[in-house]
Amino acid sequence: MPDRLPLVARKTRKTARAGRRPPRDVPRRNAPARNGDVRLGLLADWIGFHLRLAQDASFRAFASHTGQPHMKPGRFAAMMVIHNNPGITQTALGRAIARDKSTVTPLVQELHRHGLVRRSPSASDGRSITLTLTRAGEATLGDLLAHARAHDRRLDTIVGRRKPELLALLRKITDALT
Repeated sequence: MPDRLPLVARKTRKTARAGRRPPRDVPRRNAPARNGDVRLGLLADWIGFHLRLAQDASFRAFASHTGQPHMKPGRFAAMMVIHNNPGITQTALGRAIARDKSTVTPLVQELHRHGLVRRSPSASDGRSITLTLTRAGEATLGDLLAHARAHDRRLDTIVGRRKPELLALLRKITDALT
């Protein structure tokens, strides 16, 4: 067994830069993006990228409309599911809103800390926690529901008569990827 490893070629600035460049066969988009002179390249045509942008824009608009920056649509969705399913377990809530345990646990802890959710041991399974909205949670949800309806009407205006088509496509994407 040799006592020395073979020498490895040192990276020069030129080879280091070359390693960060996209392959030559990746087309570049020449038209600047709407956000200035930033070119998005392949991202401009990727559905997932635009889904994320639309979701982020929708979340920001919802949060600013409610006047409650800590209350984002994900928290609203969790509260709606808990309201519609009193006594739901944290695990079932996570499945319903497509969140894993590492995400749903801090979400529930935050709702609990704000006095919006009551956490109780399950009567049927001592390892599970069941969730119900508190009176404050029900009142907050009532206020948020008015904002959510207004937000959804704004989205309806943007999408127009193609809403059923858009919802069908979004459901198709969700079903195919889960």
